Amino acid sequence: MNQTLSEISTKSKQIAAKIEASAKASGRNPHDITLVAVSKRQPMERIDAAWEVGHRVFGENQVPEAEQHWQQKRADGVDVQLHLIGHLQSNKAPRAVELFDVIETLDSLKLAKALDVAMGKTRRSPEILVQVNTGEEPQKHGIFPKDLPTFLEQVAAETQIQVAGLMCLPPQGQEPGLHFALLAKLAARHNLPKLSMGMSSDFETGILFGAHLVRVGSALFGERQSR
Repeated sequence: MNQTLSEISTKSKQIAAKIEASAKASGRNPHDITLVAVSKRQPMERIDAAWEVGHRVFGENQVPEAEQHWQQKRADGVDVQLHLIGHLQSNKAPRAVELFDVIETLDSLKLAKALDVAMGKTRRSPEILVQVNTGEEPQKHGIFPKDLPTFLEQVAAETQIQVAGLMCLPPQGQEPGLHFALLAKLAARHNLPKLSMGMSSDFETGILFGAHLVRVGSALFGERQSR
């Protein structure tokens, strides 16, 4: 086993143990929690190593990079589930719908309409989550909590999209549990079954507050490559 494969195998086992412990601590089944291996800005050697140790769910931030990582593998029939976890521009909606199985970052009605059109043309229906800006940070994408009810009504009225859940990125320097609790409350209020919350530094907290998807990159792969 080469060094990269050995390192990622070890980290994968450590993360799996933490997921299991956090799930049991909150009275949940570990199998109800999916680890999204965030492969953005990672070399193919590390991605292939993660594949070798059994990961089949990967997250990417940008459509062009995701195409570089996965388009040929998809063409070769590789059975992988791809999540878009970064901001999506409306003009890239058709390419995103073609490639991704889950789009976690719906954040505008314009994007919802673009995705709706693309889904109709391609006959592909990726699962859609709404990104909620729980900290109401002006520099971040996402729907403010107070605007979520109206936004969900607009999406339901003006598109065929069935929103499956919510996703958030807590503000740096704040207690993530407060934001995870808010997201869980919003999801319950709107009868949305899926929650994506928690990254390398706080995925255990996310699980305690009900996360179904945790997005782990550096804790699995190591530091990302610079652009």
